[in-house]
Amino acid sequence: MSLMTRLTYVLPHRLLSSLARRLAYSDHPRLSRWLIDTVTRKFGVDLSEAEQSDPRAYASFNAFFTRGLKAGIRTVDPDPRAVLMPADGRISQCGRIKDGCIFQAKGRSFTAAELLADTQSAEPYGNGIFATVYLSPKDYHRVHMPWTGTLLETVHVPGRLFSVGPAAVQLVPRLFARNERLVCHFDTSFGPMAVVMVGALLVSGVETVWSGIEIPRYGDAVTVRDYRGAGITLGRFAEMARFNYGSTVIVLLPDGIAELAPGLDSETAVRLGERLATLLP
Repeated sequence: MSLMTRLTYVLPHRLLSSLARRLAYSDHPRLSRWLIDTVTRKFGVDLSEAEQSDPRAYASFNAFFTRGLKAGIRTVDPDPRAVLMPADGRISQCGRIKDGCIFQAKGRSFTAAELLADTQSAEPYGNGIFATVYLSPKDYHRVHMPWTGTLLETVHVPGRLFSVGPAAVQLVPRLFARNERLVCHFDTSFGPMAVVMVGALLVSGVETVWSGIEIPRYGDAVTVRDYRGAGITLGRFAEMARFNYGSTVIVLLPDGIAELAPGLDSETAVRLGERLATLLP
């Protein structure tokens, strides 16, 4: 196990994330400029794709990090049966959920029930398919709908804030079921769909288009918000949420509904709007 991964077991996750939040939201010009320049240079951020390509135009580092894209930069797969990739990033893992178990890395897995923090909600996905997409610091950090859906409820699950980088995914058991996360349940034309926004070290802020900041500052109890009857329906490819720093999004689809797009595998680079899966006839 790497030194950094070992350290994440003992580091004060919440304190570090609280400090990172203060830095990210600071409107001090010199500080925000330094943070933006450092991340842009270190990770090779392509600002030519951004709505605002001038790094000096962002009032804070968080405004830069959650930047929008120019219209038309990302396009939708033309097949009307295509379930879409929810974000830019890389596939961490994807495939079939086997008897409720989701593959994390060699020798490691976690259950859909653990991820969703609810056994009953996990039942439709027992032998469905999943895709885990890792967003690096250089990526676009807004998450869009894989398919048109009506919001049923969100579940904030408090937890740790381990790194979700490739090394940690290989080494930390049940990582995605241990980290703080926001589970979003949707009803769709094919049945239920879950989109899970997973937090990470220095990452705990998730905002949704329907409610703004969804994750409270380090709550200790599972919080369920019922949106049934609220009439919140989001179209395929519409923005649904954003990370206030990079992290991971996991999509779960139920049994017998779709098959994954060919060629998807661990470390495959993906872009928003590409095909994640194809609905079966």
